[in-house]
Amino acid sequence: MKVAVIGGGRMGAGIAQVFLAKGAHVTVREPEEDAARERIERGLRIAAGKGGLSVDQALARLELGEVPGDAELVVEAVPEDPALKVRVLAEAEKRVGADAVLATNTSSLSVAELSAGLRRPERFVGMHFFNPVPVQKLVEIVVTPATAVLPLVRGYVELLGKTGVVINDSPGFATSRLGVLLGLEAIRMVEEGVAAPEDIDTAMTLGYGYPMGPLKLGDLVGLDVRLAIADYLHHKLGPRFEPPRLLREMVARGELGRKSRKGFYAW
Repeated sequence: MKVAVIGGGRMGAGIAQVFLAKGAHVTVREPEEDAARERIERGLRIAAGKGGLSVDQALARLELGEVPGDAELVVEAVPEDPALKVRVLAEAEKRVGADAVLATNTSSLSVAELSAGLRRPERFVGMHFFNPVPVQKLVEIVVTPATAVLPLVRGYVELLGKTGVVINDSPGFATSRLGVLLGLEAIRMVEEGVAAPEDIDTAMTLGYGYPMGPLKLGDLVGLDVRLAIADYLHHKLGPRFEPPRLLREMVARGELGRKSRKGFYAW
């Protein structure tokens, strides 16, 4: 199988890694090629430490460069900028064959709107992977009324050993819509002095069995990312997604979570 991934950041590198681990030939398009290769190789070596993977064989199937014309699947994993996504998807579609599947890894943007520049929207779908990709077992498969490749995409998800859930295209899909709402309310609780971040998170992990509390998860995802998604959902779905003042202030101060080493926690 030949796969192309557009974007070699944390998500793109993770997507490339899991396909490489399953024997696919993967091309990654990323301006910072050395950084992308390093991320992928580091991830493969961590996975190899758990057994059953040859790093050298996987890396031999990795290329950095333009989307190849014979790619069967193209996964776009660039930042959550609608105009950027529309542009790179349209460019990729021109490079591949008519039977190729194009997918976006967006966590909240409308898949139908992202298909605006495509000639073959029936070959387009959302494949929302979760961070870190090699560990997380879920993929949201987001379909529009035009989507005609669902069986193929289910097969790709099964190949990776992950579970796919099918979601009709709507703002925030299922996971971002529910997860962001919980995260925003947790931030409001901190803002109102209800409890400390650690206690709110412990209440959810021990009381509800969550693997990670909503505030620590926000730090991990990036509070700037959480704010951007909340602003988008606020615009699309109304006041229940209005970002708390505290979130805006923290992002303005550069307190973005793990990436800046400071958020609701010190990293």
